[in-house]
Amino acid sequence: MQGLKENKSQFLLLVLVNAFVGAMVGMERSILSEFGKTIFSLSAASALTSFIVAFGISKATSNYFVGILSRKFTRKQILVTGWLIASPVPFILMYANHWNWIILANVFLGISQGLTWSTTVVMKIDLVGSKNRGLAMGINEFAGYLSVGLAAYLSAAIASTYGYAFYPFIPGLIFVFVGLVVSLFWVNDTTSFIQKETAKSNIPLLKNIWASTSWKHRNLGSVTLNGLVNNLNDGVMWGLVPILLAQRSFSIQEIGIIAGVYPMVWGVSQLFTGKMGDVFCKKQLITVGMLLQAMAIVLLVVFSSFAGAIIAAVLLGLGTGLVYPNFLTVVAENAHPTQRAEIMGVFRFWRDGGYVIGALLSGFLADWFGLNWALYLVAALTAAAGLIANLRMCCTLRLFWRSQECMPSV
Repeated sequence: MQGLKENKSQFLLLVLVNAFVGAMVGMERSILSEFGKTIFSLSAASALTSFIVAFGISKATSNYFVGILSRKFTRKQILVTGWLIASPVPFILMYANHWNWIILANVFLGISQGLTWSTTVVMKIDLVGSKNRGLAMGINEFAGYLSVGLAAYLSAAIASTYGYAFYPFIPGLIFVFVGLVVSLFWVNDTTSFIQKETAKSNIPLLKNIWASTSWKHRNLGSVTLNGLVNNLNDGVMWGLVPILLAQRSFSIQEIGIIAGVYPMVWGVSQLFTGKMGDVFCKKQLITVGMLLQAMAIVLLVVFSSFAGAIIAAVLLGLGTGLVYPNFLTVVAENAHPTQRAEIMGVFRFWRDGGYVIGALLSGFLADWFGLNWALYLVAALTAAAGLIANLRMCCTLRLFWRSQECMPSV
């Protein structure tokens, strides 16, 4: 039987697994740009953000293949494989003697993230069904991004005491070990839930999953665009903001706090914003969230103090928290159970492709026009995507349909 309460034990195990998935990204988040400058003497922003390009390409591609792999393999098999691929990452980061090793580590990390995070999302949707789906996605993303923030602060704290090399990546060994053991021995597969839901689902099948999810379907296409732009600006935060703060003479610990506050607020807020998506019109939540992110990026440039940067990080976290679980629930409620993994894979392919576009675009703009203008442009793109969602999406709760609104096209 589907339901959050009925499957709370397995659900909580998957939440725990996703926390360690997030921690694997977090251990890099606050220090890797400065790691490149300090250890390998890199200076150009485009070079320093090359690891994000590698991560984004591999994660986006991996996300897409989760849907294809799900036709032949169980959810659990894909999840365990993702952790096995992550196992070399801490060792590569600890013993790297050239920047290319860092890029290789992020290729492995991206593949792993696509397989593990995508699979935990789909497995939770399988477990809970349509009721409280937003809450379930909020809890999932809360665990993942709270861990990103905590791990980002932890690695910065270690780097401030022991330096950027070797020691900040030791926690990654623990993250991989626990994630793999829990996934292998305690997480159960969810295939039986899909079969039961399929028997009673009235959601129409998509004739062309790629085209519909990428743009044609009004709801799926809109959240795909906004997901891409959201991760575009997240890639900029990851790659350029530590450089910006270092230029303003912020200490390693201060940068770690700012880099950690943003995903922590993002994570915690989703406990509430996910549930809001079960009650309110999701397109309005997505629009407000994207506009709030745009404002926060502008404030990050305008405010030069530590307190100002914290305020911007909090607002950015809140804005991202508003949109992230609601992206996933819009995808879930517009996807037939048998197509869910593939539709989610296409959505996450484009969403995490935003990391690649963000890193390339921001690195180029920062090298040619400076960090401030790069961030202003990203803010403008973020606001534009939110407005497109408001114009194009249909409300997905009957309570909020109005005469000018419409049913989503297939």
